[in-house]
Amino acid sequence: MDMWLYPLIILAGFLTGFINTLAGAGSAVSLALMSFVGLPVDLANGTNRVAILMQNMVGVNRFHAQKMMDWRMGLWLALPAAAGSIAGAWLASVMSAKNLETAIGVLMLVILVMLFVRPKRWLEGQPDMHGTRPTPSQFAIFFAIGIYGGFIQMGVGIFLLSGLVLGAGYDLVRANAVKVLIVLSFTIFALAIFIWSDLVRWDIGLILGVGNMLGAWAATKQAAKRGAPFVRWLLIVIVTYAALKYLGVISAGLDLLG
Repeated sequence: MDMWLYPLIILAGFLTGFINTLAGAGSAVSLALMSFVGLPVDLANGTNRVAILMQNMVGVNRFHAQKMMDWRMGLWLALPAAAGSIAGAWLASVMSAKNLETAIGVLMLVILVMLFVRPKRWLEGQPDMHGTRPTPSQFAIFFAIGIYGGFIQMGVGIFLLSGLVLGAGYDLVRANAVKVLIVLSFTIFALAIFIWSDLVRWDIGLILGVGNMLGAWAATKQAAKRGAPFVRWLLIVIVTYAALKYLGVISAGLDLLG
């Protein structure tokens, strides 16, 4: 690989880590970059998990240092998500991701509507919904999100934020903290499946991961400084783009699935 590509990979990783930590769908950047350097989509999907793991290790540490992490509930929610990710990663190793595009686009539109219909719920949360353990419906929600996250990482942060705000009562800033803990947990299992399937390019994954870690560090500072309104508007922009792209309304720009 040409030397001039390494700074580009780190830059792509920074953007990916920043967007993923604050909202989601940042893996659109890293997947597009890996497509540019010639990796097939299945290998890019697995390689991306190395950087995602490194990114969320930094994110969890930073959110914990800022006292935003709900460890008890976050670890409980990580259990069904991790179980789902194993099934999702196995599916990704044996089939194409392109059949998901329309369904994901529709779900993104639903989330976009929710961001506008009840904005206070995203900004203030509902603390009375926080329990010591997840309800059966919360287990089901996060198991389903885990399947998606194991299958194709890109966009899982948006679904996790929606589940944490609408299904578990967090505001967007604290939801982001729990989100990175859940993603870290299930990425361990998903990455193991991709390694077993020989779908990881380690040199690119580790270099990309350096950028992801820097992006995650910067994003946690912005989340603490600017708060939930900033995260909500960033989420609106990203969800709008993702919905239009997946539904085929726009074709220019990043190729989200390689």
